[in-house]
Amino acid sequence: MTTLPATPLRIGLVGTGPWARNTQAPALAAHPGAVLSGVWGRRPEAARELADAHGAPSYSGEAGIDELFAASDAVAFALPPDVQAPLAARAAATGRHLLLDKPVATSVAGAREVVRAAGQTGVASLVFCTLRFAADTAVWIDEQAALEGWFTARAEWLGSLFAPGSTSEYAASPWRQEKGGLWDVGPHVLSVLIPVLGDVTRLTAARGPSGTTHLVLRHTSGASSTVTLSLGAPAAASGTEIELRGERGRVALPRWSDAVGSFRAAIDALIDAVRTGQPHPCDVRFGLRLTELLAEAEAQLAG
Repeated sequence: MTTLPATPLRIGLVGTGPWARNTQAPALAAHPGAVLSGVWGRRPEAARELADAHGAPSYSGEAGIDELFAASDAVAFALPPDVQAPLAARAAATGRHLLLDKPVATSVAGAREVVRAAGQTGVASLVFCTLRFAADTAVWIDEQAALEGWFTARAEWLGSLFAPGSTSEYAASPWRQEKGGLWDVGPHVLSVLIPVLGDVTRLTAARGPSGTTHLVLRHTSGASSTVTLSLGAPAAASGTEIELRGERGRVALPRWSDAVGSFRAAIDALIDAVRTGQPHPCDVRFGLRLTELLAEAEAQLAG
């Protein structure tokens, strides 16, 4: 359990979209070890509405982002990745700890700049890959990572965000429309496979229907894995499964559902990293590795 700091960590929120509204703001406002120090948005009215809902000040505009940083010890981001990255580097340069959304960026250069800025000022960082922090899945990942003898794994994350009839508010996201499942849900799958099977030493990518991406991976443990990612699967075909097979048989990732609770656990982890000075395994350097692998897959698909 996290030991709460004597003074709550002031965490500002950058972004006002559905993810900020549904997950990050509620978790930050209710966390006993944190204070929602403010909300910044590109549109003043959206920032004001979200901030007012949680009793926090609102900020907007170029001057407003600096004012939010000044009022905060850490900054949480709910922005498209390539908007997030330069602002995160800017926040780190001012000594603010980072609570980033996945992926850190969709370019290796962008992710490296965040790593560089965080390293120069020594701030704590954490990349929110949901499965690493959801109660049941986090325990499961740790349990499987402690075992040896894994032979192979199969991961399928088939979302129906862009399927006909979808009513998801996340479907309007331009960056998801452009980058698809590879970049949106790919980080989640890799955040499970890498801790258990080891880093990826070889990657092969191929296209499937409706923006689906297939990956074949080889890991440092010697195990292999196959991954299928999509945001455009038919609704009846949608679902998420990750299965490991090895000397002890086969095990499957448990189900999870509480996004707010998962983000609350990520806040716990950031507080621990700030308090102890010990980097979290899912810090910005891990986020950079995810970006490197996804960029490699994207380059293969474009070739």
